[in-house]
Amino acid sequence: MYLIVELERQYSPSHWSRRMSADDVIKAHVTALKEGTERARGLAQTLLNVPYGDGEGEKLDVYLPTTTSLDVPLVIYLHGGYWQFLSKEESGFMAVPLVHKGVVVVSVGYDIAPKGNMDLMVSQVRRSVASIVQQYSHISGLYLCGHSAGAHLAAMVLSTDWSQYDVTPQIKGAFLVSGIYDLQPILSTYVNEPLKMTQEVALRNSPSQLVPQLKHSSSSCDIVVAVAQDDSPEFRKQSEDYYKALKSAGGLRVTLEDVPNTDHFNIIEQLVDEDYHLTRLLLKAMGKS
Repeated sequence: MYLIVELERQYSPSHWSRRMSADDVIKAHVTALKEGTERARGLAQTLLNVPYGDGEGEKLDVYLPTTTSLDVPLVIYLHGGYWQFLSKEESGFMAVPLVHKGVVVVSVGYDIAPKGNMDLMVSQVRRSVASIVQQYSHISGLYLCGHSAGAHLAAMVLSTDWSQYDVTPQIKGAFLVSGIYDLQPILSTYVNEPLKMTQEVALRNSPSQLVPQLKHSSSSCDIVVAVAQDDSPEFRKQSEDYYKALKSAGGLRVTLEDVPNTDHFNIIEQLVDEDYHLTRLLLKAMGKS
């Protein structure tokens, strides 16, 4: 077990990049996401701030391809930022290589901490998926992609008991990129200061605790658990342990992608590139390669 100082270092992704300093890698990350999203908004038809609920933060940005086909795949992107940073406003970047392939991309907004708590964020992303399925009933396939905190939220979507909703989404694929699947280790770190999670909240919102429910609700989904070569040992362990839990549950199609020459940030930034490994995997999953 790590001492608290080392645990905080393990859960500080910016300290593990080999490309630049901790502060610089975060600045570069935000810049890359913003620039990618601006490019996407120039390439795609956009529907911005589409409500999926009554809350002020419960809105979507939709990036539409210029296609006359009604039978299109749709990717929902859930942004990272440790549940307290970033927004949908700089989260449309992955539409850049996808819209000209006839793919709809939806970036989901949710109430980050301290305004939102973990239970609320999980509820919001689940409701956003239900709303998207109801609005876009003609899509040929629904896919999820989440980065870091967004990968956690995507895994929570996969673990949803849809009997409580008006719709049961048929999610065909999920790309969980550099995520956290067990929230308990971060309870005593700086990450939890704005979240204020108790042990009980952390347990009920940990995908690692909900694998039986996921097996029930997402058995037809191809799940890719992706981790960066230069993620911290603890982040890498989170992905590896979650992958093993899914694998040992049986009946799930799951692969682990250890992405070389990447850190916690450029593993997702590079989704603006059609030739990037994870972009190619996503396009292949949608039959668009």
